[in-house]
Amino acid sequence: MTFRDYIKKAALAPEEGDRVEYMTIRDRLTSNVLVNSQREIPGTACNFDADVTRLWEEFCRLKNECGYKLTFNSLMLKILVEGLKCAPRLNAHFEYNHRSSSGRLIIKKHIDVAVAVCLPDGETFQVKVRGLEDKSLEETAFAAEEVKRKLLNTNLKRVMFKVGGQRMLGLASKGKIIPTFSQFYSAYFGKGRIAKLSKLFKKKYRTVNTSSAPYDGLYADDFTEGTVCFTNWGTLYDKLDVNITYIPPLYPQVFLFACSRVKDEDFVYRDEDGNVQIGTKKILPVALIFDHKIGGANDLVPFIEKLEEIFKNPEIIREW
Repeated sequence: MTFRDYIKKAALAPEEGDRVEYMTIRDRLTSNVLVNSQREIPGTACNFDADVTRLWEEFCRLKNECGYKLTFNSLMLKILVEGLKCAPRLNAHFEYNHRSSSGRLIIKKHIDVAVAVCLPDGETFQVKVRGLEDKSLEETAFAAEEVKRKLLNTNLKRVMFKVGGQRMLGLASKGKIIPTFSQFYSAYFGKGRIAKLSKLFKKKYRTVNTSSAPYDGLYADDFTEGTVCFTNWGTLYDKLDVNITYIPPLYPQVFLFACSRVKDEDFVYRDEDGNVQIGTKKILPVALIFDHKIGGANDLVPFIEKLEEIFKNPEIIREW
């Protein structure tokens, strides 16, 4: 092996016959957020299997009676909101200074949940569903469906360019000139550069954002971090029978609520009279991931207690 071959190996250079795929603009933005989250957030997770047997039965009855499109995903979104009302410190952003070891927790007035939405081609985007703190169950279901519908009407490449530009400006405003320049250079001049927008394309984009004509799609701000994140693998991939154990919260969020797929499990349990029974229950694996800088598990207690109250008394969903 020659010295040049050693250099190639050290640089992880592709060999003959390998296929190289460069990151798309969506991949770049997602990776940037996740890397920052891993760097900034000392996260910890709480996992449990929730017995949603009664909730599932009530959901099925309500779904057939309500007169609007209700999904279990929308119901869990509403349950998340109800839990956050009891634990407002989880609906927050945390700003932290490593040099001075100081920071501040910004508890948000509004609940804007970042939800994963899967397109028909399998590509997934994290989109905000806004202002859920005062919405009824029907309004929550409608808002979630509207986000999906508008996502299909959105020119995603155009919007992703806008999101990337906003993030580079954010870096520059914090005095991080070198990272800003590096991102700009790699996007426009590097090997994996992203194709530039044409002048006509830019003109159309400016027209969409400045004209008074109604725009039936999503804007760049709809793809930025919400106040909290809801990861719903169970509805996105209903054949994926795995439990989520850990996903980093999206910085500067402090909390992530993750659900897997509802599944049937056989149990030996005691009924209300203390008699031993054998039966099947509906189980929903849930993961609660939070930024340990905000405090300990006591911040989760009000949230978990609210969820348990809803699971044990699911009739309350009819009052929403």
